Amino acid sequence: MNERGSRRPWRRAAAALAALLATLLVTAATGCGAAPEPADGRPTGHTLTMWTRAATEAQTRRFIDAYNALGRNSVELRVIPNDTYQQQIATAAGGDNLPDILGSDVVYVQKFIEQGLLADITGRIDALDFADALVPAHLEVATAAGARHAVPHALDLSVLFYNRVLYERAGLDPDRPPRSLTEMAEHAARIQRLGGEVSGAYLAGQCQGCLLFTLWPSVWAGGGEVLSPDGTSAHLDAPEMAGVFAAYRGMAEAGVLAEGSRRESGATWITAFQTGNIGVAPMSSTFLGRIEEGERLRIGVAPIPGADGGASTFVGGDVVGITSTSRHPEAAWDFISWTLGEEAQLSVLAANSDVPARTDLADAPRVRANERLRTMSELVPLGRTPRAVEFGATFNDPQGPWLTLAHNAVFGPDLAAALAANDPLVDASLAR
Repeated sequence: MNERGSRRPWRRAAAALAALLATLLVTAATGCGAAPEPADGRPTGHTLTMWTRAATEAQTRRFIDAYNALGRNSVELRVIPNDTYQQQIATAAGGDNLPDILGSDVVYVQKFIEQGLLADITGRIDALDFADALVPAHLEVATAAGARHAVPHALDLSVLFYNRVLYERAGLDPDRPPRSLTEMAEHAARIQRLGGEVSGAYLAGQCQGCLLFTLWPSVWAGGGEVLSPDGTSAHLDAPEMAGVFAAYRGMAEAGVLAEGSRRESGATWITAFQTGNIGVAPMSSTFLGRIEEGERLRIGVAPIPGADGGASTFVGGDVVGITSTSRHPEAAWDFISWTLGEEAQLSVLAANSDVPARTDLADAPRVRANERLRTMSELVPLGRTPRAVEFGATFNDPQGPWLTLAHNAVFGPDLAAALAANDPLVDASLAR
């Protein structure tokens, strides 16, 4: 055997050894959390954690199931009860245990930004082809010092639901819902006269979040403001807010608000309307896909009107962002940006009668084909999302001053006394 031939086995052995070492290095890197990147630069192979509150669990799970099916990354969801959400987030932040992706009630996001929990994703948002179509009310509230920290995730709009069956029975036109709170009271009185177990209207009167969600749009529809621009004081004793309280107070005194309204904590809000015995009620847009209709109930949807006209909505729901401690921000953004794409918005949200988080999809065939979904989608530009760092403690805490003020303003012995006693407490809470 010549010298050249004698070297070939060694060369083959060296090549095999090099290939083995390369394989071991890739395996070791993957085992240490460094997932391989595909040719297009899109991150793959990561396991991401996401937290959301119970109120938007259904939409979030649908998004995650569809995304995980793509096989790019895997998102694991943890659902936190609404009432303990802020507390659990604070505890996790203190222990450096936040997830990669954080879904937040939009009214809490200013607090989370102030606490440094959410990363600045301004550049990522600006790079989206449809950035200008993202719901502006959510983007504005998720912005601080010119930096954006979250994007819309699941919209929850306040709208009027009315029972078309009861409208017909009462001799009302089911294609003409109330266009003012005055008309709403008149329609409720007509329906109340049907008797039996029927009630003209319904209000979640012992639910702090429900009350602001359903009452404040009537203030905005009438041209009023509820909070100061910086969110450190409120205008709850202003004529516009007092007028809204007076309208519902009048319905309560006239006996057209169902008796359960006084005690409704939100737990049976949807159940009360689903009985088919309620004429009209301000409710959540997300209930549309959850209420079963039948011979006694056909749902009509309309904007929430002001005392004397106009229309508005509370653009509630959740925003979503990347936490400042995420180890996989690129993969987290891959998921978030995917949820905002047209196909995900239409197949996950619109297909389930949920309003898309993009205003440019209001004219999409799948939205236009659903008359009630179209009505709700067209409301988004008219809506507002309030902005205040101390919003949660002031308005969403059941022990906060808002619930006492609003409940007593509608059901208590004296409207003026309720405002005088509690409005200063609201301002003090917002300013702290």
